[in-house]
Amino acid sequence: MELDFERCYRAVDSRDQRFDGWFYTGVTSTGIYCRPSCPAMTPKRQNVRFFPSAAAAQGAGLRACRRCRPDAAPGSPQWDVRADVVGRAMRLIADGVVDRDGVPGLAARLGYTERHLHRMLRAELGAGPLALARAQRAQTARTLIETTGLGLAEVAFAAGFGSVRQFNDTVREVYGATPSDLRIARGRQPAAGGAGTITLRLAYRPPLHAAALLDFLALRALPGVEEVRDETYRRGLRLPHGAGTAALTPADGYVVATLRLADMRDLAPAVARCRRLLDLDADPVATDTTLARDPALAPAVAAEPGIRLPHAVDGFEMAVRAITTQQISLRSARTTLTHLLSAVTRPTPTHPVDHEVVADPPGVSRQQLHGQPAQGLGAFPTAEEVLGVGDDGFRMPGARRETIRAVARAIADGSLDLDPGGDREEAVRRLTALPGIGPWTAGYVAIRALGDPDVFLPTDLGVRRGAAALGGPDDPKTLDAYADRWRPWRSYAVIRLWRAA
Repeated sequence: MELDFERCYRAVDSRDQRFDGWFYTGVTSTGIYCRPSCPAMTPKRQNVRFFPSAAAAQGAGLRACRRCRPDAAPGSPQWDVRADVVGRAMRLIADGVVDRDGVPGLAARLGYTERHLHRMLRAELGAGPLALARAQRAQTARTLIETTGLGLAEVAFAAGFGSVRQFNDTVREVYGATPSDLRIARGRQPAAGGAGTITLRLAYRPPLHAAALLDFLALRALPGVEEVRDETYRRGLRLPHGAGTAALTPADGYVVATLRLADMRDLAPAVARCRRLLDLDADPVATDTTLARDPALAPAVAAEPGIRLPHAVDGFEMAVRAITTQQISLRSARTTLTHLLSAVTRPTPTHPVDHEVVADPPGVSRQQLHGQPAQGLGAFPTAEEVLGVGDDGFRMPGARRETIRAVARAIADGSLDLDPGGDREEAVRRLTALPGIGPWTAGYVAIRALGDPDVFLPTDLGVRRGAAALGGPDDPKTLDAYADRWRPWRSYAVIRLWRAA
């Protein structure tokens, strides 16, 4: 990735927090790297280098600044919206694929050789997949050290390190302090909530219109899976090593996330999915600037800056929701989905525990550490579970029921990938090849599950009503042509038009 020195230096000199996560500032005279908004004195030009990733800065021998904590900055918006291999790889690394499956597993998911994948990531980010995953493990370890009472050996393996020695060496290299020093320096007791509960802050780029975000999620909340109450969104999660729940409360400059995890190894995937769900890595200024050029949208953008595009924590869940919502109201769809959930036969939850690797922290039983998440909320059923539901469990037309089953079979056999790291064009092509899925359904899934920022739904009734309310055209064909002025952020225009409706 080419970084323009003058532009980056101006951002650092002005301490512009909008650039946090876009790049990192290395200061050769002090041996540290910072986020652009670091409040420390602006370094001299001759002592500055700019890096496209924290891993690249660490690879140059720099340690993270203890003041601005660059490792906790929002992620780059590029990797959130880009559909190319590098963007997909970054989303998969954030979800912990390298920790679980290694670089061979990541390369296989993307359909490239390990060598070619390494070459592409090095060219764009200045670091290969192992270095990028290592930087993430270091951040996960720091979070566990500072917010939980877990023993340091437990922290090491929960963060994805292969040994305690590797953990100690990495933390000392990245932060310039031992794990014990970090825990003592923080001087905080673990947050209340019990074993397996972590509370942390998820940074974002301002502005964030929290009310619109919570309104959107509340209107579509599925009982038993999610809820919005007391300005907090809560939902159940299915994670690689077990179940979990997340409680997300927007605040000024960050979102407070309280995560209850059945297995601490799921911290990084849980954080990545929550950030993606709330679109916290977006660049709202870039989005709003483009949309505000249209006189029809300009007043709405000025009145409500920072509208986000809520994504999904489960691509299959979003596909089922989209199919169920075809030609019926959100309220009716919620009733139908609630009946489907009640018809799913759930197996007794089990959580894998490696007794030879994971040690219990003093005073905490394994049942507490790997216990059940908060009562009342669970994850959406898997494709296999939905396939086990009889016809009586689907209160919908037979053709729609069979469409859901077709999607479930495709997910179960691996022919359809709706995860964030999936190929968007290929996923849409495979979706539309299934019976009962047209452009609207595939487009909705592309927006919410695949995170495509430039999808438009001209036939959607809410989109047409919203366009009419703002003084724009409401004929689908005319509206589709009109929406070209909103590229490459048409998905964000869809959210605003729904809100206007």
